[in-house]
Amino acid sequence: MHRRTTHPRLYYSRSFLTATVLLVSFTSSIVVALALKAAPQRTVLVTGGAGYIGSHTCLELLKVPDNQYRVVVVDNLDNSSEESLRRVRELVGQELGEECSEDRIQFRNCDIRDKEGIDQVLTEFPEIDSCIHFAGLKAVGESVQKPLSYYDCNIAGTVNLLQRLEEHKVKHFVFSSSATVYGEPEMLPLRESARLSATNPYGRTKLFIEEILRDTYASCPEKWNVLILRYFNPIGAHASGRIGEDPQGIPNNLMPFIAQVCVGRREQLSVFGGDYDTPDGTGVRDYIHVVDLAKGHVAALDKLYTTPDLGCEAVNLGTGKGVSVLELVDGMGKATGSPVPYSIVDRRPGDVASMYADPELANDLLKWKAEYGVEEMCEDTWKWQSTNPYGYEAPVEAVVEEAVSTN
Repeated sequence: MHRRTTHPRLYYSRSFLTATVLLVSFTSSIVVALALKAAPQRTVLVTGGAGYIGSHTCLELLKVPDNQYRVVVVDNLDNSSEESLRRVRELVGQELGEECSEDRIQFRNCDIRDKEGIDQVLTEFPEIDSCIHFAGLKAVGESVQKPLSYYDCNIAGTVNLLQRLEEHKVKHFVFSSSATVYGEPEMLPLRESARLSATNPYGRTKLFIEEILRDTYASCPEKWNVLILRYFNPIGAHASGRIGEDPQGIPNNLMPFIAQVCVGRREQLSVFGGDYDTPDGTGVRDYIHVVDLAKGHVAALDKLYTTPDLGCEAVNLGTGKGVSVLELVDGMGKATGSPVPYSIVDRRPGDVASMYADPELANDLLKWKAEYGVEEMCEDTWKWQSTNPYGYEAPVEAVVEEAVSTN
């Protein structure tokens, strides 16, 4: 009877082969893991990043896991404060449990109309490969009074920015547009396919910039990847109360004015128009929490990086629900525990009765959806305003009054 034997050399060869395969597999796993961990960091230029929406967006970018985003902010501080960025760095450290290094968020005081200044920033940070563009003037009423200032800052500034980005081969571009490009709505809720129009100079600057972006993309599709975000009425603040809306002078927008009335800086709120064709006669808008809005910008940027041939698309960022001025006033009364004094005055030129979004495209394309309601918007606004009654930088007389009252 012959016994089957294994040749020693063959046995060792098989063992060696098995060990080799396991070693290669293990090594490959390590290489893949290291490659994923060492994925190139995305460096984004954020214009107007020290402002209200910009600062909240910087915070959300810096909170993305694995330090995926590095932020370079340019802002002329015309209606913003560098203090907001210091607080953003502080909040990142608190929320991530680790210090946010100076390198992760850089600030340069620069106007978007400054060709040499923008060139210098892009040369200093050649790794910038995307841009979120917030910088610009944004008040409807003021735009009616100062149209040339709005056309100069918003349109001329954006053209200069695009020229500089093109020269430095920065492809991914997110534009902060507005629902004002829909003018007098022909349908509600508003879809991206609705007719575009504008009833005031501010809205026209946004509409013209959208057209400039579409023309720029069409002229050379391989150079550009653009998302235009049309959002409605941002309000609220970070839940910590550390960053929020801090307009200079008399607020042009509803919520900061209400908040200043609530802390005693203004006597009462003037509600522009009480005879609109709405349930309570006051204007109806799609108010969106600024944190939701900031997350929408991060989602848009992620989409551009993962879909480099997306093209040039416009997307609504809203809740899809209309809220009247008086409903918002009531919400702030509940948040503060005291009714908000107000009076009804004449309508404001350029305003429309109702405007709210159909956010379905944002839900599908960006995988984004607004999470917060009016209650959170009002509570977070009050947390910000009550702990920062004079914004980021209190005037000297306010500091003196506070010192006197505590002695």
